Amino acid sequence: MRIISGKYKGRRIFPPKGLPVRPTTDMSKEALFNVLNNHFNFDGLKILDLFAGTGNISFEFASRGCTPITSVDADFGCVKFIKQIASEYDFNIAATKSDVFSFLERNNTTYDIIFADPPYGLDQKTFEKVVTTVFEKNLLQEDGMMIIEHSKYTKMDHLSNFSFQKSYGGSFFSFFEIGKSTDEEMDEEDSLLDSEEE
Repeated sequence: MRIISGKYKGRRIFPPKGLPVRPTTDMSKEALFNVLNNHFNFDGLKILDLFAGTGNISFEFASRGCTPITSVDADFGCVKFIKQIASEYDFNIAATKSDVFSFLERNNTTYDIIFADPPYGLDQKTFEKVVTTVFEKNLLQEDGMMIIEHSKYTKMDHLSNFSFQKSYGGSFFSFFEIGKSTDEEMDEEDSLLDSEEE
């Protein structure tokens, strides 16, 4: 696992074996952050990393100057490892052991970027629930962005606030922004405009 850019660019981090994770590949992570780099100045951004696993994405945000970062995972070993690396590198990362949905329900903080990487084996409804809960709870800043990583078998582009999607290898990233419309909603809006013009 390698930090792609920022203060600790090129630094390799070695998580312990046996953690129940599927880390985002370096290639996919680099492509993801190239997209984010076109939308944000990372310095000082408030980040929420859901299903954080090894902390791979959290460490990348921290290296680029984001602070504070909250990393949430239900596995004790993952949270322990994230805390260890955060201490070693002096990253401002608060690692929390919690079920993601329980955390979201009790949380009222807003974030500039929310990243979620649920296990690919979870069903479609669970992926959708992650997104809908974030927007129902108003946890995203007005000009913020939510990204959810998923496989090609999970469809996210029908959800409200969907903005665009990118794919890298076997990983898909769906991006959500406040006020964005699905294609279906946009078609309905176009139809209404056409009717008014007639």
